[in-house]
Amino acid sequence: MIDFSFLSPVQDRIVDQIEQLHGQAIGKKLMIHSSNNKPDLEGVKIAILGVLESRNSVDYIGEEFQLSEIRKALYKLFPGNWLHGMADLGDIQKGSSVEDTYFALIQVVSSLVNANIIPVIIGGSQDLTYANYRAYDKISSMVNIVNIDKSFDLGDSSKPINNGSYLGKIILEQPYNLFNYTAIGFQTYFNSQEEIDLMEKLYFESYRLGDISHSISLVEPVLRDADIVTLDLNSVKSSEVSLKQKHSPNGFNGREVCAISRYAGISNKVSSFGVYEYNPSKDDEATAMLVAQILWYFIEGVNCRVNDGDFSNQSNFQKFTVLVEDEELVFYKSKKTGRWWIEIPFLEYSNTKSRQHPLLSCMYDDYESATKGVIPERWYKAYKKN
Repeated sequence: MIDFSFLSPVQDRIVDQIEQLHGQAIGKKLMIHSSNNKPDLEGVKIAILGVLESRNSVDYIGEEFQLSEIRKALYKLFPGNWLHGMADLGDIQKGSSVEDTYFALIQVVSSLVNANIIPVIIGGSQDLTYANYRAYDKISSMVNIVNIDKSFDLGDSSKPINNGSYLGKIILEQPYNLFNYTAIGFQTYFNSQEEIDLMEKLYFESYRLGDISHSISLVEPVLRDADIVTLDLNSVKSSEVSLKQKHSPNGFNGREVCAISRYAGISNKVSSFGVYEYNPSKDDEATAMLVAQILWYFIEGVNCRVNDGDFSNQSNFQKFTVLVEDEELVFYKSKKTGRWWIEIPFLEYSNTKSRQHPLLSCMYDDYESATKGVIPERWYKAYKKN
């Protein structure tokens, strides 16, 4: 199923330290790709995967890095009441070229997603999101990406790809599989007006750092619709991380970024999750532990997933219809979870058996606004995009 020739095992010194951990620690619960063992992934739902590639970072100066400190921090944490099997597949080493690394990541992610296993990728520069996206070429014709970042990463698509321009390559390169892109936590002074205007022109979604910090639940419906979630560690404010990771005094705090990661895990649709721009240093404990906790909360979310998206049975949901201007907006509320969706009436599934309109995740606040005559912004952008 998985071609382990693309993967190098977890370092022996990290595996040896597992013996010293508490019997209930995560390190004792994982299936680990070691020099002596290639794990059987039967029953595994989540697979951790390191990618030691950062040559396409605009800040790359030839430095090598390892993920050993993150693994040490994660392994010693205690799991929640988790039922899903987990594995650590080791690392994809950087290839002869960055394109070789991309190829290896595409193959591994594609195999995992096809096997209904969620890859949790630790990088490396964020341009690896491009390879993560390309892994879906033969899996899905429509992909939604959510980027937790201070920047949009549109960049100049006419220039070679880097960690600040990978989205431009995703948008312009065939096959065109990107349906929607959402930026969570962007800060205006890190984005040119040209990029801001392009986001509006493409009807992509963006949420400012201040808005998310004021109400973290705003991200939940966005992440519920995501296939790929990519998190740039530079979106975290400098007081939360170690010396070499410091980027900006403003950003998410540790609690906020972990809450966002949990929302990503809870989403029934998210099928790959990546944490990028890790820069280890001698005082690395803070950043390594933060990444470990981000991963913990994502895994916790996956274990708390509830299948509430079956709208073929009317007993599973409540239906509400609101007339706004000339539009009839149809909302659905799950009786299992209380989560909300809004119908998109102008697109119909090619599956004629269901004859069901596609649904866009939303919040109760969107329904409440509609009753007051305000069309939800997410619905409006989806309408204009199509």
